[in-house]
Amino acid sequence: MVDDETVPGLPATSWAVLGLLSFGRELSGYDVKKWSDRSLGLFYWSPSFSQIYGELKRLEKTGYATSRLVAPETGTRDKRVYRITDEGLAAVRTWARTAPVDPPVLKHGPMLRLWLGHLLEPERMREILAGHREYAESMRLRAEADGADAGTDEAWAYPRLTLTWAERYYAAERDLADAMLADIERLEKERPWP
Repeated sequence: MVDDETVPGLPATSWAVLGLLSFGRELSGYDVKKWSDRSLGLFYWSPSFSQIYGELKRLEKTGYATSRLVAPETGTRDKRVYRITDEGLAAVRTWARTAPVDPPVLKHGPMLRLWLGHLLEPERMREILAGHREYAESMRLRAEADGADAGTDEAWAYPRLTLTWAERYYAAERDLADAMLADIERLEKERPWP
């Protein structure tokens, strides 16, 4: 059994990949990328293939994952699939229960531009916010679709909830962009651009 003292200081990205393996399936690096893009990418991390393979190798070195080569059904190359070990499952469970939860870091490009709005023409500020609104709505639709695709498997109950959270978050971002566009219009009436 893993306790707090034996869980190594892995980066959060390692724990995220191990978490993807915790659903009990063997996954290739490609599968991990696909699953992370459809879930983690909506709220935490959208890794490159090199990051994923680096994390999988790290997890294998710690003994938290194992891998094996699988002969292809079609094609010419074997593929390596990874599975979480019992020690890895205990470690990720301990990490999820006990590790401090980092507060979200807001790095918001449209908000930075709004903050610098006194240097931009109102039309440009509206373009930026309209672009952000479109992005937020497309992400909301993606989260909604991914949530519907998650199915009814009980193991996916909490990932479905995170997709619902992501859907609501992007709806709020869309609505905030609309509110900021209305605020800019009011500001222009009160204080015309020079």
